[in-house]
Amino acid sequence: MDSVIDQRYVDLEYVAVDGGSTDGSEALIAGYAARLAWWVSERDQGQYEAINKGFAHTTGEVMSWLNSDDLYLPWTLAVVGELFATFPEIEWMTSSYPLIWNEHGQPIACNYRPGFSRAGFQRGEYLPTGTSYTTGYLQQESTFWRRSLWERVGGSLDTSYRVAADFDLWMRFSKEAELYAVDVPLAGYRVHGNQRTAAERPDYEREAELSFARRGGRRYGRAESLAMRGIVAHLPVTARRWATGAGLLSRRPACVNGGPGVGWQIVER
Repeated sequence: MDSVIDQRYVDLEYVAVDGGSTDGSEALIAGYAARLAWWVSERDQGQYEAINKGFAHTTGEVMSWLNSDDLYLPWTLAVVGELFATFPEIEWMTSSYPLIWNEHGQPIACNYRPGFSRAGFQRGEYLPTGTSYTTGYLQQESTFWRRSLWERVGGSLDTSYRVAADFDLWMRFSKEAELYAVDVPLAGYRVHGNQRTAAERPDYEREAELSFARRGGRRYGRAESLAMRGIVAHLPVTARRWATGAGLLSRRPACVNGGPGVGWQIVER
């Protein structure tokens, strides 16, 4: 919560939802009540029902959620707010540099992702596992979107998914809008000994595959996967931009900062 509130973002609308915890969470949240738009601690039907409940108490134009294990960076809200205000064509964004923290909040991994394409979602490039060509999952805590996009895809997470409703949301978003990569870290996922994520990874992979199929996805075949791994993934930037401009490859728009006097720009990768 400090990683959100300490940014002192002027237009922040911060909601906290706790599932009736008995570990002191309710008292902790109550201590922040004056800086929250709304909060509740009560039994719920699971994580995604709780997130839907929280979003139902918001009105802001830009949306995201942060789980209790995870952290924003000191600049996150300022960067996200500036990009959405500057580029009305951006409907959702995520970081090119997803961080992983240890239990002490120290970064231990940061793997670069050059960009994302709408076509890639439909071909399984962002599934968490599989033998076909993949480039890695989206980091949920680094992903932000406009309310208008949220409403176009139904305005809620699908609670029939117990652990992979985020992946299902990305599949729905990808049918409506391009995902823009942002060339700075925006958040980090924290790993520690008491979290449930590792034990639930097989369930997450199974549910992601189910969502992928339900949303009309079709994985790359063996030959296509070999081509993507051996050729396309290693194209020089200039060659990839030419192929994208010629319609041979899908767009992978990214937000990069050119420094003083230039600021944020959108490039194709």
